[in-house]
Amino acid sequence: MRFQDFIEQGKARKGSPDVSKVKSLLETSNNHLLFLENQKINEVSAGSILTTYYEALREIVEAICLKEGFKVYSHEAFTYFLKEKNEDIIAIKFDNLRKLRNSINYYGEKISYKEAEYAKEEALKLIRLLKNAYLKGF
Repeated sequence: MRFQDFIEQGKARKGSPDVSKVKSLLETSNNHLLFLENQKINEVSAGSILTTYYEALREIVEAICLKEGFKVYSHEAFTYFLKEKNEDIIAIKFDNLRKLRNSINYYGEKISYKEAEYAKEEALKLIRLLKNAYLKGF
């Protein structure tokens, strides 16, 4: 599959770059991360914390898409957008976090402290890499 396939299916569309939305998403992502700084991971909080780290990461990827003029309506499409930018490792890690988040949100699965801690570390690393590579100056 390619990102273009998502455009053809109407799950993403090309438009004009939207700088104000980029800034808004960066602020929202930042706010999620600020909130998470004070949260302790335990068996009860693990799923919610993982979901919020994923959202902070997704908002960064969405901001990159909007900067390039793409409006994306599918979380899976973000994976292929990243692949088209030759960010294969980031795309795989993003998709793994997406699937883990989906298992919590859509299938009611529980995750462990260890999984949440791993997701936190991965999300923070990916956010840092993506911001440095694509969102400098914002």
